[in-house]
This record gives sequence, C-alpha cells and structure tokens, in this order.
Amino acid sequence: MNGSSLPAEDADTSYTTFTGWVDRPTDLTASLDATISCDVTVVGGGLGGMATALRLAERGVDVVLLESDFCGYGASSRNAGQISAKPTGEPQILAKTNPQLLRDLVRFAGRSVQFAEDLIKQLGIECDYEAVGNVGAAVTKGQLRKALRDAQALSDAGATLQFGDQHELGLPDTFLGGVLTPAGGTMNPGMFTLGVRAALLESGVRVFERSPVQSVDDIGSGATVTTPLGRVRAKKVVLANNAWAPELAITPQRVSRPLWVNMIETGPVERERIEATGWTSRSGLATKHNVMESYHVTPTNTIAVGVRRLQIGKNPIADRISDPVVVADLTDAFRARFPSLRDVPVTKTWGGWIAMTSSRAPVAGKASKNVYYAIGCNGHGLGQAPYLGSLLADRLTTDEIHPDMRPWWQSGNHFPRSLYLHNPVLRAAWLADRIGDRRAGR
Repeated sequence: MNGSSLPAEDADTSYTTFTGWVDRPTDLTASLDATISCDVTVVGGGLGGMATALRLAERGVDVVLLESDFCGYGASSRNAGQISAKPTGEPQILAKTNPQLLRDLVRFAGRSVQFAEDLIKQLGIECDYEAVGNVGAAVTKGQLRKALRDAQALSDAGATLQFGDQHELGLPDTFLGGVLTPAGGTMNPGMFTLGVRAALLESGVRVFERSPVQSVDDIGSGATVTTPLGRVRAKKVVLANNAWAPELAITPQRVSRPLWVNMIETGPVERERIEATGWTSRSGLATKHNVMESYHVTPTNTIAVGVRRLQIGKNPIADRISDPVVVADLTDAFRARFPSLRDVPVTKTWGGWIAMTSSRAPVAGKASKNVYYAIGCNGHGLGQAPYLGSLLADRLTTDEIHPDMRPWWQSGNHFPRSLYLHNPVLRAAWLADRIGDRRAGR
C-alpha cells in the first residue's frame, strides 16, 4: 500500500495518510504552470467536482479542473463505502418542524443513489458495488425504539424502507433490529472514484493535478483563479472543494466545517464465520448512536469499520494519520459487535476530512457574481456530491434551478453558527453513546 505508514501499538495494523481502499494512481497530470483561459474553472477534484466538470463537458463547455493532489484524493476515496438513500438529519424532528424539508431530503437522497448507479453503468466502472441496501441498526432497546419512530417519519415522507428485527434483516446477532433502506448498498469508494477520474481524463476537460488553488477573485467580467505556478481566467468558477472550502476567502463564512473521520479494516474472515454471526444480508450497517458506527463487509470478506468519533479541524487543514486512541476505540467497537471474531486482526487504518454544513443538508449557491459553490457531503457525499455537482452544472448552462436542487439553493450567503459542530459537543455525544452501551450491557 502506497502512503506514509507508521508503526501502531498493534503490529498488525498499518497506519497511512492515504486511503485504505486503493493505491495511489501513477498517471498524475501536469501541474498548471501558465496563464490560461476557459469558460468554467472547477476548484476541487473530488466526486462533486469531477461530476460537475463531466456534465459541463457533455454540454460543450470549455472546462478546467484544478486539484491540489490528484482527483479523488480526499474524502471521495476514503469514506466507508456505503451509498444510502437514507437522508441526513433527524427524521422525527424534521417531521414535526419542517415536513417539506424532510420530503425534499428523502427525494434527493433516493435520486442521488440512482444517479450514482447510473454513473457506474454509464462509465463501466468496476468498484465492487453490491446493491444490498443499508440498515440503520440498533444495538440497544432505546435505539430500536428510535429506529421505529424514524421509520415512521421517513415512510410518511415518501421513503421506501423496512423495519425489522435481527433475524428479519439478517443482522449480526448483537444487533436487535433496525430500518433497512433497500436502495443503495456498498462499494469500494476508491475504485469508484478512480473510475470517474479515468472518465474525466478522457473527456476533454483540462485537468491539472498537483495544483492547489491559492485564491479566487471575482473581477466582474469573470474570475481569476491563482495557483502557485499559474493562473486561470474563467467566465465562471465552481468551488467544489468541500472540507477545504473555508480556506478560500471568497467562500461564504460558516458554510461548512471540516470533520476528521477514521476507518479501520480487518483481515479476511471466512464467509462461514461472518454468516455465523447472523450477518447473512451483507447490508451496510450504521448504528443509531449519536455518532454512528458503520460496518461494511467487502467482497474479500474483510470488514471495514468507521466513524464512532468525530473531530473538527481548523483551517488550513492538513494530512494526518489516525489517532491510536481512536483506532483502539474502533477496534473495541468491532469486537463488541462481533465477539466471535475477536481473534481477527485489524490490518489497516486511515482517515479523511469531510465537510459538514450547519444544517446537515446539501448547500449550493453563489459566493459572488461569477463564483458558485456546492457541498453535498455531511457523511453522504458518495452519492449526493456527484448528483449535486451535476445539477449545478445544469444551472450554469441553462440558468434554471432543477427541482431537486432548489431546496438547497442559497439565495444569500449568511449561514448560522452550528450548535453541534464543536469538539466538546462531539466529545459529549461520544460519552453519551458509551454510557448507553454500558447500560445496555448490564
């Protein structure tokens, strides 16, 4: 595995500053080292930025994409590999306070999954996609009651789902039950991302990797994008840099904050041993904790485990490795949920920066006359970021806002301070989860 590896307390675990899903590509494009012009410059080569550039190129637009490392380097290739039609946020609260927003979220999440599946087929991407759905899974009676209430709220908002117990949903026997969202499933996000990148490099889009953007300036008649060695003069600019968005002065204040998310992966486990735990469905799992635990069994029968803790970063954000304390915590979670697999080693750990908006919903809008932005992450970027990017591309070329993007379109650039995007709050949420687990154990 390429990347910077450091020794862990557990000698079996490899720490890396890169993703654990794929190796780094060897065909990086040249850096921008001149002054050039184009119709639209896309800043950021994640799934959102690449989808934006691809759709613009399909419509005959002259596009330049700038990426600080290589396309897909960030959260696009580092996430849990679960693509779900379950929306972000708290369904019960939204059902009472803003039922229309909940319906919008349900529709957008479902169509995002369909968009990603269509993209896989259209581009012929081999990414180990398994349409096994995902389960919001309960490990305590309180979580099971919450899952049932969530299921009712989501069903009323138009979602297709199934509430069931552990046996009905084919879950590991330490889970009590949950809510299956059948649309979506699991994949290797690194392979998916590199597949989109390959299509981008063949599309006619001028792609400059290893070209970090230092500034974006709206000059009225267009915009200027500056990198260390070059400059792009564009009619319009799209900011698709997600977690890195706040680093540019032109980005609206408080539009999002960067969160560090960790992953671990086990060594291979015999399929019979996995099925013996009760996990016969192989659906992706996300617990109903305040800060979820995610579980994904891969085609090679390793188990990827994620999240459980979140940490807010400060700008400028930089590469980092997983904290051994967090890795130990994720390992404890895996062993608690799969006690019969306690002997299975954790072989890899990695992490990545995601963008979290104060509303926990996608956002898109105009930072200035000629500069646009789109953020579709909030832990659901695998499907939502590329769909939102394609809708923004349509907005630039038709001057119309698609109904699926209208709820997220910002008419102004004033974002409220978030009540929960603070490290002490996230730490308290983790502690509350652990107290709940201990009580359930007793």
